[in-house]
Amino acid sequence: MTYTPPRRPQFFYTTAPLPCPYVSGRTERKVVTEIAGPDAESLHDRLSRAGFRRSHNIAYAPVCPSCNACVPIRIPVALFEPGRTLKRIIRRNSLVESFEVPPRATTEQYALFQRYQQARHGEGDMAGMSFYDYRAMIEDTPIETFLFEFRDPDDTLIGVCLTDRLGDGLSAVYSFFSPELAGRSLGSFAITWLIDRARTMALPYVYLGYWVADSRKMAYKARFRPSEVLSQGAWRRLDLSDPL
Repeated sequence: MTYTPPRRPQFFYTTAPLPCPYVSGRTERKVVTEIAGPDAESLHDRLSRAGFRRSHNIAYAPVCPSCNACVPIRIPVALFEPGRTLKRIIRRNSLVESFEVPPRATTEQYALFQRYQQARHGEGDMAGMSFYDYRAMIEDTPIETFLFEFRDPDDTLIGVCLTDRLGDGLSAVYSFFSPELAGRSLGSFAITWLIDRARTMALPYVYLGYWVADSRKMAYKARFRPSEVLSQGAWRRLDLSDPL
């Protein structure tokens, strides 16, 4: 008779209230749990489908009182078709080359990360991250993770996308880009590229984290149509005319 050890219990914790980084005047709370052990991949898959996101070896989801502004969003790859605006962005970046590399931090990436943070999020906590903090963000992962680097034809690094592999898709964990090239909409370009990449890998979804309609930084995610949002425990097509 084969002995099967008991599964380690999964503990969830709630964070203390903090100012919301997306909607002014609101308070943020999260439920967090550790992703670890031999079942880390399957746990991460289940949590991602339930609306959690990963940071280092922690999965988290918002549990803010009296607020549901953060809505998990994903793109069904087979149905996605870029509209006119996204087609222009794709053409504008037609010479960009992409490279899949292991999750290893480099000084070149970090220099770009610093410029991006100072230009876009100068008041945020990430603007003060040291190289060792950045390396931890990239390399501390208990699951299959990789980086996509985007480079101009002269080999200049212009963008990086930290990406997790899920059982049913790709999850964009964190992206940053050259702030000097803001007119090229590299963030949106990277999402269209991830969708194409998922299609070649026969993966049905690209997970984009949280869509926040009231946040300029996060509202752009609804530009990718069709998309699905997690509402009342089920994924359904996003209709911007419907209350969530």
